[in-house]
Amino acid sequence: MQITIYSKPDCHLCDDAKAILKKVSTDFVFTLTEINIEENPETYEKYKYDIPVVFVDDVRLFKGKIEETKLRKALSSR
Repeated sequence: MQITIYSKPDCHLCDDAKAILKKVSTDFVFTLTEINIEENPETYEKYKYDIPVVFVDDVRLFKGKIEETKLRKALSSR
């Protein structure tokens, strides 16, 4: 399973999302890719108002706040 999170430094919602992803990583096997939106102007423009944005296997599951319960349910169904 591949999880991608679009985020940026100094983003408290991003930090919260990463903490949740770290927490659930003890129960699920996945590869996590973090993309800093500030490193690419096109990516920044696309996600600047939505971060963090989390994709699981190329399907967007969350933008903004991530809910651990919903994340666990989504990962369980894969």
